[in-house]
Amino acid sequence: MHVLLSGIVGSTAYGLAHAGSDIDRLGLYAVPTAELHGLHSPAESHVTTAPDRTLHEAAKWCRLALGCNPTASELVWLPADLYEVRTDLGEELIALRRTFLSAKAVRNSYLGYAAQQFRKLGSRDRSDPQGLDRAAKHARHLVRLVGQGLALHETGELTVRLAEPERVRALGERFARTPDDAAALLAEAEARFDRPGVLPDAPDQTPVEAWLRQVRAVHYTPAG
Repeated sequence: MHVLLSGIVGSTAYGLAHAGSDIDRLGLYAVPTAELHGLHSPAESHVTTAPDRTLHEAAKWCRLALGCNPTASELVWLPADLYEVRTDLGEELIALRRTFLSAKAVRNSYLGYAAQQFRKLGSRDRSDPQGLDRAAKHARHLVRLVGQGLALHETGELTVRLAEPERVRALGERFARTPDDAAALLAEAEARFDRPGVLPDAPDQTPVEAWLRQVRAVHYTPAG
C-alpha cells in the first residue's frame, strides 16, 4: 500500500473539537497495479479505530469524490497544516479538486446528508444529558453540511475549517432542544439550491481518469 494523501479531518478540521474528541484521519492509497490484474480484487478501503483512520484506494476515492461525498471530498480541501502525507501525486489531486464538482451531486450529497442528520436529531431521546449531547452532535453536522454545501453551490469553494465554530455549536445546542427549528434551515437551503449556482452540470472526468492512469503507471512493476 502506498499512501498518496492523508490528513486530519472531522471535528478537529472543522474547529469543533473539544477535550476528549477523537482525532480522525482520512487518506487515499494506491495498490501495486499488478494486484488489480488477478482473480481477486484487493481491498478498496482500510478502516482502523485505534487510531481512527480511514484509507480508500485511489479509484474508490475518485468515485466517492465524483459523487461529491462530503466526507471523502474534504480530503482535498484541508488547510495545509492538517496534511500528514502529501506526495507529488497527492498534490496533483488537490490541484484537480474542482473537476470533481457538479451541481446535482453537491446538492444531493450535502442536502441528503443534512436531512439524514435531521432525522437522527429528531429520533434521539433528549430526556437525558447523553441523548441531548448526541442530538447536538447531529445538529452541528447538519449546520456544517448546509453551510459547506451552499458554499460549493454558490462559490465553487469548500472551506473545511469553519469561520464561526461558536455559532455552529450554539445552533447545535438550540436544535438539540427544539429540532423543529432546524427544519427552517433546511428549507432555506433548499430554496438557495434552487437558484442558479456556479457549478457545472457534470464533473470533468477526463483529468480524473488521466490522474488515475498515472497512479497505475507509477505503481506498476512488470512481473519477472
